[in-house]
Amino acid sequence: MEADPDLFKAIGDATRRAILDELTERDGQTLFEICGRLTMKHGLSSTRQAISQHLAVLEQAGLVRTRRQGRYKFHHIDTSPLRSIIERWPINREMVDP
Repeated sequence: MEADPDLFKAIGDATRRAILDELTERDGQTLFEICGRLTMKHGLSSTRQAISQHLAVLEQAGLVRTRRQGRYKFHHIDTSPLRSIIERWPINREMVDP
């Protein structure tokens, strides 16, 4: 399985990786919650619009899924697309002497 270029673009940005870290720590957050956590824990002062755009990139890559409940939109992490990276470059646990 070939890794989608959108996946590499998505994980290539530090802010998007921080968003994924926050969703890993506490899944199912709203945009407001994500913005607050990024500001408090990572010192990121991006606008809600900028974070929303980052979330759209993550969603396009399949790393974030959303669900609506009333007027709220909850964001959930989905790490299954990362499997294509592991399949492309398997982890070899044995050290080979040169």
